[in-house]
Amino acid sequence: MDILKMLADLRQEREHIEEAIMTLERLAQGRGRRRGRPPAWMTAVKRRGRPPGSKNKDKETAAA
Repeated sequence: MDILKMLADLRQEREHIEEAIMTLERLAQGRGRRRGRPPAWMTAVKRRGRPPGSKNKDKETAAA
């Protein structure tokens, strides 16, 4: 294998590792309780209303 190709591959792998480290550092910083509105990506995950399968029961079914 060519040494220059090995160096290029190692540099590319180093870039990927550095990106992963930066992402993990950002996640670690955001662990505390924050004030204000949550980011849009967090609110997109939450659903409003009742969870699926929790429909109102009929009065006859509830009484039985």
